[in-house]
Amino acid sequence: QLQLVESGGSLVQPGGSLKLSCLASAGSLETYIMGWFRQAPGKEREGVACISPYAHSKNYSDSVKGRFTVSRDNAKNTVLLQMNSLKPEDTARYYCAAGRPPSLSFSSCMSDLSAYDYWGQGTQVTVSS
Repeated sequence: QLQLVESGGSLVQPGGSLKLSCLASAGSLETYIMGWFRQAPGKEREGVACISPYAHSKNYSDSVKGRFTVSRDNAKNTVLLQMNSLKPEDTARYYCAAGRPPSLSFSSCMSDLSAYDYWGQGTQVTVSS
């Protein structure tokens, strides 16, 4: 059973950058679609980015496209989210999640939260001056 632990969240000024990490243990990420999600207070959890098992495909939400980059290193059991040009509206708790077919298809990896098998506890990102 995978265990996911996110790190890298912090307080950052608008326009700044952060890199979030998701480290898996008790198993390999290699066959999993990995997603990054975020949830702000009073809002629903939303998809930010997802990446296919061997990084051939990536999806981004419109709100982060061009600013965030998702990547993975299966040998290190790690998924990264590089966040640039951060805005106050990016403030949220960020979660990584793992899922795989047939429960989860890449075409729905941004929206089908219930299809993910494993979730981390999240890391807080606050963008404020």
